[in-house]
Amino acid sequence: MFAVRPSSLLALTIFPLLLHIVAVPPAAQAQFETRSGLDVGESYPYSVVVGDFDRDGTLDVAEVNYFPTGSVSVYLGDGDGTFRLGSTYAVGVFPWYGVTASFRKNGILDLAISDKLTNGIRVMLGNGDGTFQPPVSYPTTAEPYMLALGGFMGSGNLDIVTVEGTSTQGVPCNCVEVLPGNGDGTFGAPVTTPVPYDIDGSAVAPGDFNNDGKLDVAVAGDYQVDILLGNGKGAFSPDGYYAVSATPQSIATGYFTSNKKKLDLAVANTEGESVSVLLGNGDGTFQQAVFYDVASPPTWLIAQDMNGDGKLDLITSNSGQPGELQAYPPGVTVLDGNGDGTFQQGVFYPAGNAFDGNYVAAGDFNGDHKPDLAFVDLDGSTVITLLNTGVASFSPTTPLNFQKQVVGTVSKAKTVRLTNTGASELKIQSMKASAEFAVTSMCGSRVAPGAQCTIHATFAPTRKGVVQGTISIIDNASSKPQVIELLGDGT
Repeated sequence: MFAVRPSSLLALTIFPLLLHIVAVPPAAQAQFETRSGLDVGESYPYSVVVGDFDRDGTLDVAEVNYFPTGSVSVYLGDGDGTFRLGSTYAVGVFPWYGVTASFRKNGILDLAISDKLTNGIRVMLGNGDGTFQPPVSYPTTAEPYMLALGGFMGSGNLDIVTVEGTSTQGVPCNCVEVLPGNGDGTFGAPVTTPVPYDIDGSAVAPGDFNNDGKLDVAVAGDYQVDILLGNGKGAFSPDGYYAVSATPQSIATGYFTSNKKKLDLAVANTEGESVSVLLGNGDGTFQQAVFYDVASPPTWLIAQDMNGDGKLDLITSNSGQPGELQAYPPGVTVLDGNGDGTFQQGVFYPAGNAFDGNYVAAGDFNGDHKPDLAFVDLDGSTVITLLNTGVASFSPTTPLNFQKQVVGTVSKAKTVRLTNTGASELKIQSMKASAEFAVTSMCGSRVAPGAQCTIHATFAPTRKGVVQGTISIIDNASSKPQVIELLGDGT
């Protein structure tokens, strides 16, 4: 479902090494609708892993639960964006994040899960039918948080890299560790690299930042992201750090410009309620961070081309913020990439009914060759799929706010511009506003490919107080109504 929500205004404010910028509303925007919600009962889902675990050509999800007991539940995809429960496995004490790949090079996907409270990584070998073998634990020096995969040892096998703070016995590690893969689904003892900079032990992202053919890592610190260059044997050397914002929670890598020799970074700053973009110089160094504000704390970040224009976009999960009007529910924010290292203002899609949206992953869940999203609503005990279905772009993307209007009078009209970004005609079946608002459409029943039209709304309060409403649009771009949100205050 398309929904326009309030977001922080971006101001041109310069700090040392920090720059906030104003983004232009997007000209083309992928649209998402909520298709299904996986109710995981009394468990608390922390993250999900996407993969075709039963090899039927349809993507599945493995959902990682950390409470009341550690477990992984596999949901098998039906090919239309919905899922059915497969098997559930007891995994560790406090599992957080997972990754998937064929550790045995046999085409069957396996899983590796970080277990925060037992100083270990749990590996579950896949059977190829959607089921997994019991988890095998591989010890780490301290509590592993986020983990990733890559060829860090130069052996041709997949290795596991994780970032760690303090052990369950209270022994500090403040380190990055690589568990060497043996190529048969087993892993060796960790190779440990202490991080000399401040880290919070939460996020790690691999990439060849200096183009020497050896994988490096970026690690989240306190108000900073640390760069460590790999030696090709599982160890790293420090290469400086860069200021970001409060509580960097997740890091994504990608080529945000046309230069494929300069790998870039994006960082989700949870307490800073922003995304930092650091463009790479190709030699292991990065430019100063550019910040993009989001409406509520971003908890996870991925880089993916969501609208098929060949340019990487950024997608965050947002925890939401409880408030009197529930103006900041949990959901996902999509920031369209311009292909030059800059991004458009984020468009927010609400998802879930409870506070604490914790994770987002991408995958084509309905086989239409467009990436969809899986969103984890932690407190709501739900994993929600949002299908990428639309071609209708709206500007502005924030609610139409009529502010104060005298009861019994009609406001001046506010305008929304609709653009058909698709290659075929957009057919509008109906468009109507909720009570105390009115809508006048200049779009007619058909909008040609690439064409624009305007929608006008007015507010006529019949009572004092704050009023929330919507313009609901039914068209052939989505199987569910698209919604433009309206706000007014009768006085």
